Amino acid sequence: MFGLARQLAKIGVLGLNRRNAEYTLSHNPRRLYPLVDDKVTTKQLAQHAGIAVPELYGVAEENYQVRTLPEMLEQYSDFVVKPAHGSGGDGILVISGRSRQMYRNANGSLLSREELCYHVSNILSGVYSLGGQPDRALIEYRVRPDPLFEAISYQGVPDIRVIAFLGVPVMSMVRLPTRMSGGKANLHQGALGAGIDITNGITLSAVWRNDIVGEHPDTGNTIMGVKIPNWEALLRLAAQCYELTGLGYQGVDIVLDKDKGPLILELNARPGLNIQIANRAGLLLRLRSVEESYKALQGVEDRVAFAQEHFGAHI
Repeated sequence: MFGLARQLAKIGVLGLNRRNAEYTLSHNPRRLYPLVDDKVTTKQLAQHAGIAVPELYGVAEENYQVRTLPEMLEQYSDFVVKPAHGSGGDGILVISGRSRQMYRNANGSLLSREELCYHVSNILSGVYSLGGQPDRALIEYRVRPDPLFEAISYQGVPDIRVIAFLGVPVMSMVRLPTRMSGGKANLHQGALGAGIDITNGITLSAVWRNDIVGEHPDTGNTIMGVKIPNWEALLRLAAQCYELTGLGYQGVDIVLDKDKGPLILELNARPGLNIQIANRAGLLLRLRSVEESYKALQGVEDRVAFAQEHFGAHI
């Protein structure tokens, strides 16, 4: 066991305890957590800074608002309902269209008005929130994924996770929905995470249920060698989030909409560590490199250039 621990440390794999002790606790003040733990607050913060996010249609905060929800949503043919304090994709409801008085779920099933309202009531009561506390439900624009991912994704909306440290993008992956994940881009529910070369935005091999794979389990298509468009713009978005939140160590989740381009979906103060398996590389050496150099980096452009120079898959 100790030999394995030393081997992992040698190649720079960051473990959960070290992540918590040396990075999240040291660089993420607790007072700033509400900025990313509440999705409504995150969205409003980003909009104020001129950063593109999915449009917010409305927020339900009290149970009396649930009764008028169908009327408020009458003008929208599709939308997403999610808990403000949810995690892991739980409680997210994607409505892709309507059939008479029914709402069509992204998986093809139909929901009545009463079922939709019941779901929102559950969100407000804290069924899906961190710690089971009362919550808010936000209704927002449904992202139309870029066709780029059609061959390597199963339904749902792929998203791009970038780990940024002191404003420097250090590692990235694209999370691809699968049949097992129910069309959700969540690794814990069975989505696939493909590493991305920070230098050029080209996908690498992937992790699926802790195994390294080269093809999508549902489509059978290779996930390697896909070029993410406007890659440097995505890295700049991730780098900007340092000034946005003040959090030194965070995960930035970005979606590519076919019409609106890159949109920040949410931020995470405790991003998971499977991204290292997807990239076949450890985070620790990259984080230490940033610690040694970040004071000399002047602004977003410098930080992005540093990342692309030092953290490519070939380096």
